Amino acid sequence: MNKKIIAILLITLTLFLCGCTKIEQPKEEPEIETTTEYVPTPEEVQIEKMTLEEKVAQLFFIMPEALDTNVEGKVTALTDTMKETYKKYPAGGIILFADNIQDPTQIKQLTQDIHDLNELTPFIGVDEEGGSITRIAKNPNFNVTKFSSMLATKDADEAYTIGKTIGAYLTEYGFDVDFAPVADVNTNPSNPVIGKRAFSANPENAAKMVAGAIKGFHDSGVMTSIKHFPGHGDTQTDTHKGYAETQKTWEEIKNCEMIPFISGIEAGTDMVMVAHIAAPKVTGDGTPATLSYTLINEKLRNELNYNGVVITDGMNMGAIAQQYSSADAAVKAIEAGVDIILLPENYIEAYNGVLAAVQNGTITEERIDESVMRILHLKLS
Repeated sequence: MNKKIIAILLITLTLFLCGCTKIEQPKEEPEIETTTEYVPTPEEVQIEKMTLEEKVAQLFFIMPEALDTNVEGKVTALTDTMKETYKKYPAGGIILFADNIQDPTQIKQLTQDIHDLNELTPFIGVDEEGGSITRIAKNPNFNVTKFSSMLATKDADEAYTIGKTIGAYLTEYGFDVDFAPVADVNTNPSNPVIGKRAFSANPENAAKMVAGAIKGFHDSGVMTSIKHFPGHGDTQTDTHKGYAETQKTWEEIKNCEMIPFISGIEAGTDMVMVAHIAAPKVTGDGTPATLSYTLINEKLRNELNYNGVVITDGMNMGAIAQQYSSADAAVKAIEAGVDIILLPENYIEAYNGVLAAVQNGTITEERIDESVMRILHLKLS
């Protein structure tokens, strides 16, 4: 067979095989629909379980004495009456003062008993700023480091040490929240209430030390509440006794008083305490900041971008208690944007006032939920 015939046969065979062989086309993979299932946050899960009454109670930070009106003197241990009252009015937090604190053994037992009151553990707070305002360091039964004056603090590192030191012993004794550091600027020598509680008369220096102290507290496991927004350092009267005001404009306040507050917010403070100071050149009237929508919502939340917990100064202080009932003050504070009412003069009256305001439509339940979500975020995170 010659080469020509062989070639023809090979070509024919090749064509035959190509014709018989099917080339498999790659199969297209079926499209898989992917859906991301939303996972609710712990706060969302918790709030769905809560009644309106339970949610309203979370908005209050009270003394233990508020749970038993028949108790004489300051409480150093919970009574059965307090425990029963708490079941009906389970306040979100309890603050302790010097007379509630006897010695390390007693305070550890009291804080443990308070934490055990509810599955949704109450905050336990205290004013332990260092310097003149201390509930533990001034008690001779406690062997803790004492700091003579915040105004003597030299820099942010020293402020950090103060925060970490105080935070460490507060954690040991069962406290969750310290109403500190003071973010006021000590600009007015005539001020009767701030003075050495502030870090500095210079706002930039105060700002650095506020941030340092917050980091120290946080590193010890204690939450902070900077105070007293919008700045108590330039007032000439004491809100414990009655009306107090600042005559500064908002621009003037931003250029001084707000500098440490902005620093504290950026440092991650857990709460901002609002004072009962009026700022008529900002709000147009004599409304205390605690009850001012302009100062809380428009300035603190919207302009300064603060979305954490806002707590009032003590609502039993003269600047509020002389002008408003417990119920009216609590309702007005919630309407202004406050999340927690501290020390209502009459807790049950204030609680019932807020509850009634929701039930009659003065305050929406959605507004209550906003505050409860912020509070739960601190409790559950």
